[in-house]
Amino acid sequence: MKKKIRTAASRLAKRRKAGAVSGRAPSAPRRSAASAGAKAEIRRLKSELKQALSRIEELKSSANTDFLLEIPNRRGFERLLNRAISYIQRYRAGGALIVLDVDRLKPINDTFGHAAGDQVLKVIVAALSRQIRSSDVIGRLGGDEFALLLWNLTETDAHAKAASLEQAIDDLSFVFDGKTVTTGASAGVAVLGPHSEAGRSLEEADCAMYVRKAQRRHES
Repeated sequence: MKKKIRTAASRLAKRRKAGAVSGRAPSAPRRSAASAGAKAEIRRLKSELKQALSRIEELKSSANTDFLLEIPNRRGFERLLNRAISYIQRYRAGGALIVLDVDRLKPINDTFGHAAGDQVLKVIVAALSRQIRSSDVIGRLGGDEFALLLWNLTETDAHAKAASLEQAIDDLSFVFDGKTVTTGASAGVAVLGPHSEAGRSLEEADCAMYVRKAQRRHES
């Protein structure tokens, strides 16, 4: 009888030992491994999300930037102009909008190629940048037409600045295929105030620019 009891006890001990090996006790390390795997996956997803958001910002920026001149394109400039006018309306600030059209760019493109025309545009943007403050903005509305957003200028100062911008471009000269060529520019002004609207201000400055272009053509 005692032998049977010892045999039964031995079997029970073996079962318990087997249970300790194959039962729930070892689940803690597996849970720990699973937790580490989940954390690694979360880190990976966060990294991918960060890269995706960065790419989205790059695409947004490129959609608002002129790829050749690295300044705001029409869309980007209009967005900045709307923000500026909102600021002007809120804080009763002031400024001016200048629309500037480059003269004789098409003949340069036709005679010397578009690479020459691109070079002219880059030099013109550099010349304009030297004439304005870091807080001001230059944008390319398209082709040979530019716009400048200038802060805290009176109407008199804005017209004086437009004249100096014209002169800065008139003074430029370029040499292509051994020939020296010049350009020019006509600038129109719209004063920005609390009652300004972006679209209307652009139209006003654009109309003033065409009036000025006709005047310069008559003077030459």
